[in-house]
Amino acid sequence: MSNILIVESKNDRIFFDALINYLNLPIETEIILNEYETLDGLSEKILIEKLKSLQARNLKKPINKLGIIIDIDNYTVAERIEFINNCLNPVFSDINILKNTSEFIEVSSPSNKIKIAFYFTNVEGKGELETVLKAIKSQDSPHADCLEDWQKCLENQGGNIKQKDFDKFWVNIYIRYDTCSNQERKQAGKKCSMNNFEYIMTNKKEIWNFEDENLQKLKDFLSLFNKKFNE
Repeated sequence: MSNILIVESKNDRIFFDALINYLNLPIETEIILNEYETLDGLSEKILIEKLKSLQARNLKKPINKLGIIIDIDNYTVAERIEFINNCLNPVFSDINILKNTSEFIEVSSPSNKIKIAFYFTNVEGKGELETVLKAIKSQDSPHADCLEDWQKCLENQGGNIKQKDFDKFWVNIYIRYDTCSNQERKQAGKKCSMNNFEYIMTNKKEIWNFEDENLQKLKDFLSLFNKKFNE
């Protein structure tokens, strides 16, 4: 029986795979949507379709534990929990309402029982993957940090940038100018960009601190997949 983790995008999968390998946990990852193919973002329909496909696959390759990780973005925890429950109810008829993150509930499928739990990517209750990456950077970041002055200047000029967009910008500058060598910058698109995050997480994962306290709750969630259900 397998353990499956549903994540939101390709880059989420790359990051979580690296963290799972770091923790040496027996979990496979599945992508809900590919951010390079859609601009519509996560929806109930997309997640329901993914859950149905996994339920069908479960008949041939039984699933023991199923985890769902999505960004909290600017939603409240209660709103995100409601979203998850709205996606689970059409797929699993006997499901109890999920109430808390990082807690398993058990549902029935035609072939076996599946344990399901969820977690929301966040830092202090807000954000997404880039928010986490910004929080766990391990190298000095003078270039990226100067963006805060740029942000203030923009605000003084009557402009505005959403925090999630700022975090994405910050991470890209950090990768390209604070962690890439001059030689790597000659192939910046391949070696110094979130557009090729797989290269970063394969060859430069030391630019992130996997021991940062901001990852502890996520680690606790992932560690559930290495324990017996009733422990």
